[in-house]
Amino acid sequence: MATLYYDKDADLSLLDGKTIAVIGYGSQGHAHALNAHDNGQKVIIGLHDGSKSKAKAEADGLEVFSVADATAQADIVM
Repeated sequence: MATLYYDKDADLSLLDGKTIAVIGYGSQGHAHALNAHDNGQKVIIGLHDGSKSKAKAEADGLEVFSVADATAQADIVM
């Protein structure tokens, strides 16, 4: 039997003051980053130099850094 979790089961206050770095901005990175950002979390994006996704992430209102810089700044890396 599966256990189902709902919004009321999550305590987002555990993420208050934390920076989440999402590495990559493809289909999964994009979805994870915007979900966390839309829920009030500080999210930054880590991309390799020359990534075609940089403009999209910035257009979505997210800061973009190199992968090394994003991970260095982050409390949580996805």
